[in-house]
Amino acid sequence: MLKVENLTLHYGHSQILHGVDLEAATGEVTCVMGTNGVGKTSLIRAISGRHNRSGGSVSLDGETLGVLSPHQLARKGVALVPQGREIFPLLTVRENLETGFSTLPKSDHAVPDEMFELFPVLKEMQNRRGGDLSGGQQQQLAIARALITRPKLLLMDEPTEGIQPNIIQMIGEVIKKLRAEGRMAIVLVEQYFDFAYDLADRFTVLRRGEVIAAGTKAEISREALLESVSV
Repeated sequence: MLKVENLTLHYGHSQILHGVDLEAATGEVTCVMGTNGVGKTSLIRAISGRHNRSGGSVSLDGETLGVLSPHQLARKGVALVPQGREIFPLLTVRENLETGFSTLPKSDHAVPDEMFELFPVLKEMQNRRGGDLSGGQQQQLAIARALITRPKLLLMDEPTEGIQPNIIQMIGEVIKKLRAEGRMAIVLVEQYFDFAYDLADRFTVLRRGEVIAAGTKAEISREALLESVSV
């Protein structure tokens, strides 16, 4: 589904990513790992169009993508759950969900019942403002908002950050369910090692903007992965 080759990215004169390769298949979770500041979020920003890549290629579902804006990529099936959630605090929960309609034909402008089955708390709080929700509730809203767009590729940047353990467990179950449905490829940026290792089918480890390890769970042992992430 997703193939990234030799991707580079600069912030001004500083090069952040150096020839990064990444693959993510439909029905799988690809986890991007590494310590703080190694370029994980920058990679997600480049794939989602939030920061223009300097070089390299990105293909989605066999189509080579140019350097496109976030809304163009969203219409092609790329959805982002950003670090920090970035929900709209003055909009209600339902209005936040309805922002996902912008990528869909008018005939599909309805919040599917599945969203409330995955995240029951959102049904209870449909008329509450997004800014009034707890951090864990906002994270659920951010994921649901991305899923409303019916993505081919779901990018998730640190979904467990600042979230209480019971919500982390629930988010993990949602990711497993989405993977099992086989309708999308999932790229997960995550520092919580056990959470990531449990979910991932394949791994890409970054250090200083370069890939230092990559492979499937069968190809990389838990011990080798932990060592490469910890350096």
